[in-house]
Amino acid sequence: MDQLVLILVILLAAVLAEALGDRFGLAPSILMTVFGCLLALIPAVPSLNIPPDLILPLVLPPLLYAAARRTSWRQFAEQWQVIALRAVGLVIVTALAVAVVFHAWNPAVAVAAGVVLGALVAPPDPVAAMSMAGRLGLPRRLIVTLGGEGLFNDVTAIVIYTVGIQAVVTGVFSPWHALGDFALAAIAGALVGLLLGWLGSKLTRYLNDATSQVALSLLLPFAAYGIAEHFEGSAVLAVLVCALYLTDAVTEIGDRDYRLIADSCWDVVEMLITGFAFALIGLELRVVIETSGHNWRTLAGVSVAVIAVVVLLRLVWLMGMWTVTHRWRDVDDAFTWQEVIVTWWAGMRGVATVALALAVPFTIDSGAEFPARSEILFAAFSVVLFTLLVQGPTLPLVVRLTGVHADTRQERALERQLWERVVGAELAELKMIAARDDLPDDVYEDIKARLRRLSAKADPEAADADAKAAMDKERRSVAQLGAVRAAVVEAGRREALAARRDPGMPADVVDRVTRRLDLGPTR
Repeated sequence: MDQLVLILVILLAAVLAEALGDRFGLAPSILMTVFGCLLALIPAVPSLNIPPDLILPLVLPPLLYAAARRTSWRQFAEQWQVIALRAVGLVIVTALAVAVVFHAWNPAVAVAAGVVLGALVAPPDPVAAMSMAGRLGLPRRLIVTLGGEGLFNDVTAIVIYTVGIQAVVTGVFSPWHALGDFALAAIAGALVGLLLGWLGSKLTRYLNDATSQVALSLLLPFAAYGIAEHFEGSAVLAVLVCALYLTDAVTEIGDRDYRLIADSCWDVVEMLITGFAFALIGLELRVVIETSGHNWRTLAGVSVAVIAVVVLLRLVWLMGMWTVTHRWRDVDDAFTWQEVIVTWWAGMRGVATVALALAVPFTIDSGAEFPARSEILFAAFSVVLFTLLVQGPTLPLVVRLTGVHADTRQERALERQLWERVVGAELAELKMIAARDDLPDDVYEDIKARLRRLSAKADPEAADADAKAAMDKERRSVAQLGAVRAAVVEAGRREALAARRDPGMPADVVDRVTRRLDLGPTR
């Protein structure tokens, strides 16, 4: 099996993992990690020779961009204090605690090497956490904070990682220099993200073709990541800022075609790259085994200690935050202790941890080997496997035991309110058009009746008797009319597709007609 065949097998498995995940209630990221581990244990399967310094630039930008498209600045602003304490405070504390434990286990190893390990294992992975949270019906605010923590904590972790690597390689460390690096990286990354987000919104307005607009959105995250890295800014923050800016901007730009194509395209991209990334995590099991040699018992000991620190410190930190919040703040939307437990157990590590671990240099400036590189690699991989393959599959059990679930009644009420606003705006526009264009009464009443039936569908409890009767009548006829209409349109679609074989019939003409049929009322 060569590498190209292996990549195709992994991508096929990523497609199948979606269906298997829905059937067995497991996140596809977990299934792909297990699949990668199994492949790593088969001697005939080759290793993927991807340079470690290319893993993050190839994998992280589209995954971060896809995750950021599902949220907004406002959602982050509502929970910014909680997100900041986790994405900055918890990451720093975890990195330092792991460094202390690692140095105590290996006193001959420099503390800076322990800081490198701490930076690797400190940030939970946004893709793993969000893929599980979305399937478990967790409350909206819990999903937002988990996503915000996962999206922004990589910024802190990568800065700490870079500072730790420099300290080990050069033997020089300055806390003030590290703090300055953090601030400059954040500012540079944010500026690059804002600039590309603004430029992307302008180009999106200029492009009047939905396909070109979506293609631009596919290129922007890679551009933001690469430019920010070039100017020594936070590449992760640049991608996030660009995505959030552009997502808010294109809501006023994109038409129906853009939204349909963009959503479908990004769903496919996210599914394939997520599956590939987590399979890559499993495949690196072979590298870790080869690196550890016969010293695996000692490595297992330090790995257990690091896992304990990472998992237990997260619980202590979150419970401490919860205690302070309930003692000093009187808020109605504060997290419950059950939600804190779910948040704790949802702290899974993933792609960034493995990619950064593989990028640890082999030597330092003096020419000597990087201290404890095999131990760092083994411990980091152990944390990833534990959090993905132990915490991940048991998270649904924790959710059930704690009784945490979304308030579907509130969600439904918000949806009804939005439908009422939509129908109200449509009725107001209809009334204005009728007065301006002297619309015939029968046309006006027909359109108005259709809008009222739409309102009744959105909120049956609030609909009046006439609307309910009209809705019931429409429901009875929809099945029959829908079946007839679908059959008629399908006949036309078959005829259009058959025209591809006709001499002199351009394929693009057939495609345009077929697309209009696909986007018609029966889609």
